[in-house]
Amino acid sequence: MTNRMKAALWDGKGLLEVCDIDKPSIGPQDALVKVKSAGICGSDLLIYSDKNQPETLPQGHEIAGEVVEVGLDVDKKLIGSRVAVEGIGHGKACSNCYYCNDGQYFLCENLGIERGGGYAEYVVTKSQGLYPIAGSMNWDEAGLVEPYAVALHAIRRGELSGGETVAVLGSGTIGLCTIAAARAMGSGFIVATARYPQQVNMARMLGADLVVDSEGNELNEALLDYSKGVGSDLTIETVGGRSDAVITQAVDVTRKQGRIVTTGNFYTPIQFDWMKAILKEHSLIWSATYATNNGRNEFQIAIEQMGSGLVNLKPLVTHRFPLSEIQKGLDTSFDKNGGAIKVQIQAD
Repeated sequence: MTNRMKAALWDGKGLLEVCDIDKPSIGPQDALVKVKSAGICGSDLLIYSDKNQPETLPQGHEIAGEVVEVGLDVDKKLIGSRVAVEGIGHGKACSNCYYCNDGQYFLCENLGIERGGGYAEYVVTKSQGLYPIAGSMNWDEAGLVEPYAVALHAIRRGELSGGETVAVLGSGTIGLCTIAAARAMGSGFIVATARYPQQVNMARMLGADLVVDSEGNELNEALLDYSKGVGSDLTIETVGGRSDAVITQAVDVTRKQGRIVTTGNFYTPIQFDWMKAILKEHSLIWSATYATNNGRNEFQIAIEQMGSGLVNLKPLVTHRFPLSEIQKGLDTSFDKNGGAIKVQIQAD
């Protein structure tokens, strides 16, 4: 096995270039995974748009693949396993600090160093961050475990109760996964916002009862009509961005003493009028990744729900490109007018 591999690195000028770099070495607790699918995330698009320095390590955190090598302290039976890779938290976590002991691996006080992501032929992580996928799952689905776990975390952080009215703001990958998760976890009426026709159709397919335009007052009017003037019990914000528009919308449509969970990434400070949220006594909850809560790991829940057929996310993957064409994949993911929802980089 050669010690070099192909990886896509940002050139600092606007392009991803496929280069030869050193294959990551593994330590005693590590595993080397041959990447089979790596999703292009909206956060990657925003990171690249602001990045003017060349990379030395590849990005990509929506990863699935096959274990090909393990460290001295890892059971060799893991070799050959088909896994989803939790490399942001559990795969870096120390497993000994306060937050690790509580299952909040992303919040670990001693996270390991960055060793590169899935836009490459191979990725290395601590073996504890590998989750075997169900035999019924293909690589499309396996690469969706990570974003679906993000959605599950948001729903669980929001403490969804059966039959509650849920508003999902945004129908990108996380928004669509949130619709599916809310439906799987027992929600009542679900209304979602969307900008593009493919998002509208997919939101309905995954369980939204009503899909409205993300602009204007249509969401507020629809919710007030359905709830007889009350609003949503739980609102999940999945857009983020560079303004307070979506947070303001969340406050407007959520009932008094309702809960707002925000999963969107905000890459610049924003100003926000807090008074309306204060007077409505909202609970505003931040949600970043995934964890083990109430004894259940959200990566594992995602695999169970997808593997059993309770949740079918296969249609989300609209485009697939080999690593050699990753720039084309990035361009396709940027251009939502071309019908893209989830673009994955997949091994030949």
